[in-house]
Amino acid sequence: MDIALIILGVLVFAVVGTIGFFVPIGLWISAISAGTSVSILSLIGMRLRRVNPYKIVPELIRSTKANLKVKSNELESHHLSGGNISNVINALIAAERANIELDFTLACAIDLAGRDVFEAVNMSVNPIVIKTPPISAVALDGIELKVTAKITVKADISKLVGGAGEDTVLARVGEGIVSSIGSAQSYKEILENPDKISSIVLKKGLDQGTAFNIISIDIADIDMGRNIGAELQIEQAEADKRIAQAKAEERRALAVAREQEMKAYVEEMRAKVVEEEAKVPAALAIALQNSRLNAKEHYELLNVQADTAMRKNLGANPTEEVVDAVKAAVVVEKKQK
Repeated sequence: MDIALIILGVLVFAVVGTIGFFVPIGLWISAISAGTSVSILSLIGMRLRRVNPYKIVPELIRSTKANLKVKSNELESHHLSGGNISNVINALIAAERANIELDFTLACAIDLAGRDVFEAVNMSVNPIVIKTPPISAVALDGIELKVTAKITVKADISKLVGGAGEDTVLARVGEGIVSSIGSAQSYKEILENPDKISSIVLKKGLDQGTAFNIISIDIADIDMGRNIGAELQIEQAEADKRIAQAKAEERRALAVAREQEMKAYVEEMRAKVVEEEAKVPAALAIALQNSRLNAKEHYELLNVQADTAMRKNLGANPTEEVVDAVKAAVVVEKKQK
């Protein structure tokens, strides 16, 4: 008898536990008391679909209290898709309070796209300021300016899916600043009227294709940088100088090569002269044999050669006696004149 009662108690406990798991009575009572139409069968269906009703029903209650027309099936579908249903409901409530058009389908699409839909709604109500890093640009006179700008933007809910982010806005604004400064004749124009940059950049419609609407672009700081134009001129002059030096070195090398060619040519000619001079004794001997040159003429020729060699030696290395004799001869010649 006791064993039968124990088994019956265990069975009753198991049945009650199973029913309590599949039918969260407390959650159902909370939903009914909040005016949310959730049936017992819906809660059991959530358990069978492996959906935690404690994540769905509280958000359904919040949406009902905020007068949002959201169905439990829609919340289940977004939850099973990997979405953040709590964030979506927060965004819908905030959009309803701020009179921003945002339906459940668009909110889910924004959430599944990886963006924080609640933060986007807040950003569309309270614009944020994006500060650019220092942007370097050069005016037409060659002076570099470093500009820091503050971009006030608000989110565009309709463009959050597929729209570009903050990086694109920063890149486009930077490009616009560089373009506006680069078209200025002098850096003084920018320093005198920084608003010129803002007006030019805003006219370009840089927020097209992005998830933001640009409200204003304010120039926060302008610093003068280097004289890029002068540096480029110096570098060009240095390059021209190196080119001229290279050409001069080329001409010098050609001149040296030509000089060496001429020296080689002179040595070649001297060799030919020596070769021809070597033939003279043989020619003299033949002339003597053929009686075309007698002995007296031969000795006179030798005397002339010896006298010529002596004069060359004296002229190359004159002694003091020779110099004095030449000076005395010059003096005598002047007196005779």
